Amino acid sequence: MKFWKYEGIGNDFIVIDGLSNPVEVDKNLCKIMCDRHFGIGADGVLYILPGNNNSDIVMRIINADGSEAEMCGNGIRCVAKHAFDFGMVEKKKFTIGTVKRNITSEVLLDDFGKVKSVMVDMGSPILNREEVPVNFYKNMISEPIDVGGMTITGTAVSMGNPHFVTFDKLDNEVINRLGPLLECHSIFPQKANIEFAEVKDGKIYVRVYERGAGWTLACGTGACATATAAALNKLVPFNKPVCVCLPGGRLEVTVDKDLKYVMMSGPSKYIYCGDYTGETTQ
Repeated sequence: MKFWKYEGIGNDFIVIDGLSNPVEVDKNLCKIMCDRHFGIGADGVLYILPGNNNSDIVMRIINADGSEAEMCGNGIRCVAKHAFDFGMVEKKKFTIGTVKRNITSEVLLDDFGKVKSVMVDMGSPILNREEVPVNFYKNMISEPIDVGGMTITGTAVSMGNPHFVTFDKLDNEVINRLGPLLECHSIFPQKANIEFAEVKDGKIYVRVYERGAGWTLACGTGACATATAAALNKLVPFNKPVCVCLPGGRLEVTVDKDLKYVMMSGPSKYIYCGDYTGETTQ
């Protein structure tokens, strides 16, 4: 099976073309392929499938642990680059369908006509506690949560997938301990992506414990959720581009004051392609 390898500021993916040839989404196979010792190695697998419901193409996202994600910000930029560079779409602005919503992407080209960066309208951030979802008595904006023998404050935001963002000052040892505990906390019925953030000199610095993938170099939806939480907590302005710095690189995020949209802009990079001929079971 042919595959392509991409990365978006360190968040790496296996891309599978389901347009040229019909494919079935195989979660067990994805788990095997993502293994960094016995497989190709990746944070997840991105299937590109025929469009539906007014989308030009569809993206399905399978995490490294075999679970399916509703949305992936870095992944959608990689899919947009692959779709344009390989002629799956011919227009620079097109719609990618995901499990929960259609996402509009616009590609910016280099001097050779290849995609160098992608601007994505990530849609409206969701704060409603039932839609995030979060088991809390009200929408969770800078609210306390007990975890690992301590109490921290945070904001629950969905960008099509659930996030919990904290700006509490925590040392690295505590952050490393709390990441996996928060991901599986009972307050998050579908688990959550966890962002540990700090605002400094107008920029947001964030580490992400990604649901289904663990500590990751970058998370596009995490950057958008963090920028939204920072704006809601008056740490950065609405309606202005904010630099979100992750271990793998930087994204530019703009949060609308009325929460009608979150715009994300950043690079995606093609690494290599190959044929996977490994075992399909383990």
